[in-house]
Amino acid sequence: MSEIKQTFNSSLGKKLIMALTGLFLCTFIIVHLGGNLLLFSNDNGFGFNVYANFLTHFPPIEVIAYLLYLSILVHALYAIILTVKNRKARPVGYAVAQKSDATWSSKNMGLLGSILFLFIVIHMSDFWFSYHNDKTMGFKEYRTDLKTGVTTDVDYNPGYAEFNKSVSVVNDVEIVRVKDLHARVVRSFSSLWYVIFYVIAMGALSFHLLHGFQSAFRTLGWVHRKYTPVVYAVGTWFFAVIIPLAFAAMPVYYFFMHRG
Repeated sequence: MSEIKQTFNSSLGKKLIMALTGLFLCTFIIVHLGGNLLLFSNDNGFGFNVYANFLTHFPPIEVIAYLLYLSILVHALYAIILTVKNRKARPVGYAVAQKSDATWSSKNMGLLGSILFLFIVIHMSDFWFSYHNDKTMGFKEYRTDLKTGVTTDVDYNPGYAEFNKSVSVVNDVEIVRVKDLHARVVRSFSSLWYVIFYVIAMGALSFHLLHGFQSAFRTLGWVHRKYTPVVYAVGTWFFAVIIPLAFAAMPVYYFFMHRG
């Protein structure tokens, strides 16, 4: 047990924890993006509101959510510890700057991580915390004609505070009543400053993943002449380009399409 403790207290152990939590967060990002892409559906928030309800009321997902929160905190904490330790190891800079092969991303992971942590706090406060605690958040009733597939919606007042969701079928019409988180999305993304900050945060995410995804595999020792180029390609094009662009497109789309 002491050897295990010593390993995880070492620099290598801390980097291993960073790598594992980072890869877990990468997995979450993929899932989160998949759900958030429902915001582009032209259904007045129907799919997104049902998705939000599922995330917050399905027990296995709730357990994973707490693992997610823990991973974010551990990842951030160990990043701070490693950064401080590295600076203490070199308290005085070189008199002459030496040429380095390190990328801009690798040199500024602390700054990028700080921007992302601030974004996560604001983002969770605006959506997750509000979803659970804002008693003024409204509800929607979606009626889908099962014969034609046409869905209409109206505001809904459940009349009691503990209501979350109900589904029923009456005369071939499916009635879904659910909390309207989509309205919060529309309101938040109507703010230019919020949209700008969101896009900047996604830029930080891009550069953070550009270095972090590839670095995690190196830390874990998963380096192979045949597979490393694949890891680099996935880390660069999928995680550092496609995912941040898809996330950034959401606030921009809502700002221009849902104003007024």
